[in-house]
Amino acid sequence: MFTASETPIIALIVLVALGILSWGFFRAKPFGKIGILAWLQSVVLMAPWLLFFGLFAAGIYINIAAILLMLVLSSGLYIFLGRQLRAAGQDVVLREKAAKMVQSNQDSQRPAAEQPSQVPESDNGKAQSELFGIKEPIPIPEQDLKVIQGIFGIDTFFATETIPYQEGAIFKGNLRGEAEATHNRLTAALQERLSDRYRLFMIENPEGKPTIVVLPSSNDPKPSTLSQKFLALILLLATIATCLETAGFFLGFDLFNNLGRIQEVLPIAGGILAILLVHEIGHRVMAKRYKIRLSLPYFIPAWQLGSFGAITRFESLLPNRKVMFDIAIAGPAAGGIVSLLMLIIGLILSHEGSFFQVPAEFFQGSILVGTLAKVVLGSTLQQSLVDVHPLAIIGWLGLVITALNTMPAGQLDGGRIVHAIYGRKIASRVTLATFIFLAIAAFANPIAIYWAIIILFLQRDLERPSLNEITEPDDARAALGLLALFLMITTLIPLTPGIAGRLGIGGANNLF
Repeated sequence: MFTASETPIIALIVLVALGILSWGFFRAKPFGKIGILAWLQSVVLMAPWLLFFGLFAAGIYINIAAILLMLVLSSGLYIFLGRQLRAAGQDVVLREKAAKMVQSNQDSQRPAAEQPSQVPESDNGKAQSELFGIKEPIPIPEQDLKVIQGIFGIDTFFATETIPYQEGAIFKGNLRGEAEATHNRLTAALQERLSDRYRLFMIENPEGKPTIVVLPSSNDPKPSTLSQKFLALILLLATIATCLETAGFFLGFDLFNNLGRIQEVLPIAGGILAILLVHEIGHRVMAKRYKIRLSLPYFIPAWQLGSFGAITRFESLLPNRKVMFDIAIAGPAAGGIVSLLMLIIGLILSHEGSFFQVPAEFFQGSILVGTLAKVVLGSTLQQSLVDVHPLAIIGWLGLVITALNTMPAGQLDGGRIVHAIYGRKIASRVTLATFIFLAIAAFANPIAIYWAIIILFLQRDLERPSLNEITEPDDARAALGLLALFLMITTLIPLTPGIAGRLGIGGANNLF
């Protein structure tokens, strides 16, 4: 039976899982069969992990064969649902084409549409200027405004109201086609008529309706200045120093008071820096694929872990939320996979007499790490001290660093992932919830307060809107994002001593 202190935790895990599934269902239900199939894909992808960790929290251990079987069945069912989803999507496309043909015939019989009207600037302009970070209003030239109005039509975006604001204009109206295709057509038309002088954004207004915003290209993100590059270099050097000091801490001495032992800390410090490097390479490889410029990484030095990761700015406008998602998740995916492999290999190489000796309770600090340690080390975790290979320590540190960067807040990787999947409004609320959670967690873990301060002062703002802010990433990306957030939670949340004891993680004194 569970103790009184453990029951609320288990209930919370169950409620969070059910809440995520229910939210996804009600969000998908309005889209009919396609929405339900897409939701089922998410459920199938997440089910093995939820089932495994749910049983793990309940004290039921599943062996590797059962885990592999669940993953194989999940993958097979995911592929089957994907085929059903594509088949259903083809039917919808055919129906949409037929509806467009009927609408086109009806529109051709109507009188010519009136030109969009121009009205004075309203409070909406101020709100939008805050959204795009523009401070000095300069009216758009009348000649350019007429050219821009000419790109709209009844088969793309029928503009009903023009609101000049700042150096561009807001166009309210009705979206007449699929968002991505319409945005591509309007962008091509704008570039053909006014070259590269303006950028066309498609966003949702406060009422949730598609709105076009046109801004001059002079408002594009600016490259890093020389002073910013110098700051990035200073932070890199500071991070190297903290990684060396962290390695010395794990080896049981203060490096800066024992500089002659620097060779002893190089392997561990090098492993931490390698994970940070792989994380950044992941971002940059994906950014290069989409021709997006990134700033130099601003590493955040930390005595506890070596580093809290890095802050990287977009120096190009993002074409859509799919690109934001792909670039954001590439770093945690690359760094997380390398860290996970280091942890698993380190656990496999661990044996009696390994370099490190850590208390068995050490593995209670993470649901994910405790699970993997139980799978690999088995009954060894019942001893008071466990011999582990250095790679296991490096991998664990890498997982924690990756998980911290995947927290859903502001311009962190996790914040960008949530922004890409659910939009700005949800991302803003999740950022606030994350900050409140960190503030509460700070009473138990000092790392939480440091990370809360970083988010508050450096990363609390959301990423600027992409050019096409309407089109959402596909369901596979949404499921992958949920998986990343789920693994982040299981990495950072510890096991309770009672549950860990029943699973054999800790001494025999913790079994009851």
